[in-house]
Amino acid sequence: MAGNFEAIPGGGAAVALDEVEISILRSLAVQLLELIGPGDEPAQGEDPLAALFAEGPTEPPADPALARLFPDAYGDEDDELRAYSSEFRRFTENDLRGRKRADGLAVVRTLDALASAGEGGAVLKLTPDDCLHWLGALNDLRLTIGTRLEVTDEDEGGELYRLPDSDPRKPMVMAYLWLGALQETLVETLMP
Repeated sequence: MAGNFEAIPGGGAAVALDEVEISILRSLAVQLLELIGPGDEPAQGEDPLAALFAEGPTEPPADPALARLFPDAYGDEDDELRAYSSEFRRFTENDLRGRKRADGLAVVRTLDALASAGEGGAVLKLTPDDCLHWLGALNDLRLTIGTRLEVTDEDEGGELYRLPDSDPRKPMVMAYLWLGALQETLVETLMP
């Protein structure tokens, strides 16, 4: 199980993590939450149905990583498609942000519970619902890091993966690859 998710009886998945891995995962999840930003939760006594119809932003985020997490629905080839994307974003981005926030919080909470269980490494056991939150968060982390590293489809096997240890991007490339391996093994455990 070292570093790879494995299916557990009754559903869910488990992975052995050491203290450093727990710390890195938690730090990345917290940074993702900071990037996504706070939620616009309904105020006490506010109609939750009204919150569903609250209007969100109409323009894509300026930050390239956020733009990757919250892409345009229809592209921006012409004015008509931009208008459709703007309308779609207005009614969906708040909900999408909320789901991404919930995924990141689930990761932080499961890691916090694991860290409080004792010193050293531990085996993280996820319920089927936790697995779905983790998949979402791992995907968002990889998209964010990949955007910051300017990874493209053409980079598969490219120079980014052969950086010298002295390159300041090397730790993020290593995190990107590690998160990809975690994500892949978690997907495999959920496959019938």
